[in-house]
Amino acid sequence: EIDIVYSIRGELAEELQRSPGLVLKPTVIQAPQWVSMLDQWDPKSPWHDRRVRLAANLAIDRKAINEAITLGHSRLTYSIIPSTFDFYWQPPAYAFDPAQAKKLLAEAGYPNGFDAGEYYLDVAYANVQEAVANYLQQLGIRSKLRPVERASHWASYGDKKYKNLAYTASGAFGNAATRLETFVVAGGAYVYGSYPEIDTLFKDQAAELDRKKREALLHKIQQIMYEKTMFIPIWELAFINGHGPRVQESGLGLIPGHAYSAPYEDVKLKAK
Repeated sequence: EIDIVYSIRGELAEELQRSPGLVLKPTVIQAPQWVSMLDQWDPKSPWHDRRVRLAANLAIDRKAINEAITLGHSRLTYSIIPSTFDFYWQPPAYAFDPAQAKKLLAEAGYPNGFDAGEYYLDVAYANVQEAVANYLQQLGIRSKLRPVERASHWASYGDKKYKNLAYTASGAFGNAATRLETFVVAGGAYVYGSYPEIDTLFKDQAAELDRKKREALLHKIQQIMYEKTMFIPIWELAFINGHGPRVQESGLGLIPGHAYSAPYEDVKLKAK
């Protein structure tokens, strides 16, 4: 009875895969998801120490989460910027290395881990954040998940009401500069702190008319973000979509990076 279905994850996705007549059409969309360590600018916070931030990244098995929740279809890019965007810089991968993560945490002064407080998240992606929280728990970083309805989550996030950890994502169109402006640079809608060298470089790129020089500046910003381990990137999300046996052309994937059926004039049912 189903013609087109969107964004199925986990066990439901596996069931869809096994259902006769249903065709899986996964699409990687321009929507990276990551965890923001909001207190990294507070000298009293464990997150102020880069070793702690790096330990958290090394403690997470992204490949396992990808296989379990999106059947391996999400793209592991280790960036908060879509890999299809202009001025994107590809950072090195974070290996899954629990032993090194524990070593770094101990070197930072937390051999037994620490209480990380509340971890705020969009309830629609609770299963993803639960998986991340479980890996952090195994490392010794203990958090309390706070699922919030989507509109309230982003309103509270933008109003700077959060602390500790927060699920972050964006599917907005643009380029690397527009993402940096929103999530990285001082004054951004979801920015709780910034680094002066990044802010300066961002102003420089905004005034630069030469494309190659501007690209070099934006790449440098992304390199600094990686060097400072500002975020815990999870993946570039894949929507596991599908269509039923009546559908000849679902429109899924016709527009690269677009999550839904489009253009509608191309969507067709099979002739009876």
